[in-house]
Amino acid sequence: MISTQLIIYCINPRCNSPINPIGDSVCATCQTPLVHRYLWATGSLSAKISPGTRVAHRYEVISPQIWLDTQPGLPPDVPEELSTQVIPYLRLYQEQLHLPQAYGFASNFEEDTTDILLLENVPIDERGNIYPTIVEAWEQATAVRQVYWLWQILQLWTPLSELGLSRSLLVVDNLRVQGWCVRLLELYQTPADEKLSLRNLGECWQFWVASAKASVAKGLQKIVQQMCETEVELETINIQLNNLLLASAGELPLVLKVAGSTDIGPIMAQNEDACYPNALSDLDEPLLQHLSIVCDGIGGHEGGEVASKLAVESVKLQIRALLKEVTEQTVLVPPELLQEQLEASLRVVNNLICARNNQQKRQGRERMATTIVMAVQVPQPVQTSTGWQSNNTHELYLANVGDSRAYWITRNYCQLLTVDDDVATREVRYAKSLYRKALLRADASALTQALGTRDSESLRLKVQRFIIEEDGILLLCSDGLSDKNWVEQSWQDYAIPVLTGELTVEDAVRNWIDLANEKNGRDNTSVVLTYCRVSPEYLVPVTPALPEEIIEAEIQEEQEELEELEEAISFTETSQALLDLDLDLDLSEEPVLSFEIPPTLIKKPNRAKGLVMLGGVLALLVGGTSLGLFAWWQINPQGFQQMCRQLPQRVQQLCPTGK
Repeated sequence: MISTQLIIYCINPRCNSPINPIGDSVCATCQTPLVHRYLWATGSLSAKISPGTRVAHRYEVISPQIWLDTQPGLPPDVPEELSTQVIPYLRLYQEQLHLPQAYGFASNFEEDTTDILLLENVPIDERGNIYPTIVEAWEQATAVRQVYWLWQILQLWTPLSELGLSRSLLVVDNLRVQGWCVRLLELYQTPADEKLSLRNLGECWQFWVASAKASVAKGLQKIVQQMCETEVELETINIQLNNLLLASAGELPLVLKVAGSTDIGPIMAQNEDACYPNALSDLDEPLLQHLSIVCDGIGGHEGGEVASKLAVESVKLQIRALLKEVTEQTVLVPPELLQEQLEASLRVVNNLICARNNQQKRQGRERMATTIVMAVQVPQPVQTSTGWQSNNTHELYLANVGDSRAYWITRNYCQLLTVDDDVATREVRYAKSLYRKALLRADASALTQALGTRDSESLRLKVQRFIIEEDGILLLCSDGLSDKNWVEQSWQDYAIPVLTGELTVEDAVRNWIDLANEKNGRDNTSVVLTYCRVSPEYLVPVTPALPEEIIEAEIQEEQEELEELEEAISFTETSQALLDLDLDLDLSEEPVLSFEIPPTLIKKPNRAKGLVMLGGVLALLVGGTSLGLFAWWQINPQGFQQMCRQLPQRVQQLCPTGK
């Protein structure tokens, strides 16, 4: 039927007047946030249903195959016996960051009696607009993002191939991108008589890499050529693509600001949460920029509180040792090895808590345990795509056990990165139920695993690897905040002010905790925020703020003098002596350098018109402050090279290219 009024129902079952216009953010009657859940309707039948049609008296067809559930508070229809069509979605539930999930079924009896499978968690924004394909977004993407997209597709190749779904990665319209993240619209079964290999994937990529950014084009073309022309192993391609990804990511600057806090809540008797960092403590820790943890203890005052704190302190010790070992390596440590090391760390923590339980003869529900969500930023050195040495590959590793969560938030979207270990999730993974039906169970939110309940061999762990290549906020939190989807409902008000510079990370942490206390309130809350910044515009300019045309004019006029000075530049005896000084610097915490050029240093020399365009670079090197810049070059070559690359091309030739 064709709908005459676009309405959506409030999800509050006690609301007296639940009908609201589509597009409103909160219910006009009870102020409950309205849920606009856009779905993807699979199959050729759904593609024929016209926009404006209402299906099964609840689904509004917004555009071809994009439906809005106007009654999101009601469970969708699910048959008692699940069809083979839906099983792969359930088996791959752990990959929900990239893959859609089965929502329910709908029958359009006026057209056909065939049930249409509806998918949620699809690449559709909060207004019902589908995200672009990789092809549509490719040319506007940065070099690192182009490689990152291909790397994500390659990671999906094995799990999809094992279920006969690799064709899903070869249908161009099926591959959508939400910023950095590759997301699929639906899963396609590979025909039984069709054997797909890396050759097919390489042929699909050929047309994309032909227009790749210059810094990665040659590397990508070499990789794709191997995929198309040889029987190359997946591991070989994986290594090459990863090396290119890290080399291109290393080109970007990276500034991290981390803050965290834990709060007992308005009605709780004790705080069983623990986090790192925590409020004003740990400010001098060398781990501060590289590690964040949230733990939610289980087992009461003498149990959960002890377990969560023990987990935090144990993880800190192990990650400190791991990062020290990584910095001593002369080659890149592969992600698989780092993931294994982080898994091993969590098993150690698990066994420590188990041992404490055994010592105290705790049994059953008396055993103390804790959830954990942790993020580790691993600063591996790498030679970049343009040939200089960077001190950070921008890798971020994320692990979680239990229902503490991690979110990635930018100005445009909020993405849940983790999957809860609860009964509802277990039912889906075992292909026993669709998620929305599993949520109706009385024990749906009960945890299925936590650190300390059983021996580490029983833990099912997954460590994810991400690349930080855009400005964003990594939010780790306990369920005191994430319950009832308050992060998803409020992220724009609480995160965007940090990204726009209107609010500090510390103040944002406090605001999130205040929200949790107000909206949930019956639990402890822990929040750790990491503000990740890679935007070049935030780099501190080293040259004076002069119009570029003036600088170019000065370059032209003083070219001869530049050539003379270039030949004359050499390290003085005093500069050379700097190499022999024991500076006693802690290089594990790279200082943020801010140079403000005094006006006297940019005046033109008496002879000719001077060197305004150098803005202190040559003036400082040649003049009395050469020691300072030389020291900067020696101590922080990455920062020095980033500064040089902001200068005009001719001036860049004067910058040292290596230590």
